[in-house]
Amino acid sequence: MSYPENYPEDLLLSSYHYDLPPELIAQRPVDGVNRHQSRLMVYNQKTDTVTHDYFYNLPKYLPADSLIVFNQSKVFPSRLLGNKKSGGKAELFFLSHETNQNGSYPALIKTRSKKNIGDEYTFAAEMKVEVSEIFSDGTFGVKVSLPAGFKNLLDYLETHALIPIPPYIRKGESDEEDKKNYQTVYSKHTGSVAAPTAGLHFTNDLLEKLKESNVERAFVTLHVGLGTFKPVTVAHLKDHVMHSEEYFVDEENLSKIRNAKNVFAVGTTSLRVLESSYGKDISPNEHYKTQIFLHPGVDVKSVSGLITNFHLPESTLLMLVSALIGRTKTLELYELAVKEKYRFFSYGDAMLILR
Repeated sequence: MSYPENYPEDLLLSSYHYDLPPELIAQRPVDGVNRHQSRLMVYNQKTDTVTHDYFYNLPKYLPADSLIVFNQSKVFPSRLLGNKKSGGKAELFFLSHETNQNGSYPALIKTRSKKNIGDEYTFAAEMKVEVSEIFSDGTFGVKVSLPAGFKNLLDYLETHALIPIPPYIRKGESDEEDKKNYQTVYSKHTGSVAAPTAGLHFTNDLLEKLKESNVERAFVTLHVGLGTFKPVTVAHLKDHVMHSEEYFVDEENLSKIRNAKNVFAVGTTSLRVLESSYGKDISPNEHYKTQIFLHPGVDVKSVSGLITNFHLPESTLLMLVSALIGRTKTLELYELAVKEKYRFFSYGDAMLILR
């Protein structure tokens, strides 16, 4: 497909590049216990001003009648290291702890050889895994034979699997600290293979401080899949096919969201839920799928602001932030964040956008 020379810059993938020194990519949270001590860049769109502060001072920037919306999805350990029948190494990454319609678990498999239906792998405690389906998107369906003593796959994974952290954090090699750090303090419903990372800055102390400031909170659930971090591989955004994710909201929280005046989304996943359901008659606890792609040119109506991390160049997450305040301003703020040595990505610092 050909495009005119004057194709809008906002719709070109190359327009979302920025230079980031590797040393600014956070490898650990600023403090595993007091994560609210991360830095906070506050951008007020109405006054076009920037304030540099710390996350524990978040309440002073939010109107008293605000509603903060959190994604309460919980990350589950999903990465297993094992062996093929031949003895060669095998790595398995479960994309869900629930089976698909054919009774298989969706997964990624990494081995040196080609994968075929019927291939078998062995993991800790002699758990057996067999390839039962091969999909066109590079994923697999697998059947598992659980060792004695485990009631289900999640029970096994909680004991033997590793927390999945992104490759830019210690080359994806997680440890025991990540089991605590790569999880929000309010997580509830298990199902994500990546943390809704804007929520990692919140501590129980800060949540209490928000309550004292008359800031209400509501919760949605969207299980984060690998698609959230899948690179955009097309030159023009109009050609990008967004991944699908499932979400639901219970009756109490849905009522809070519908009646709120100033809604602030915690993270891009919460915003995807809010914008996907905005103005629609969705039912409490009903599961819905969204493929919404927020980028400049898409009018975001559901929120008064966003609490978010600093995202990867050319990512759909960076494009989502640009949908709120414009691409030029977003890249200007990122350039400032680099200059001020903010910490980037999942374990990094935060930004509050006031619209």
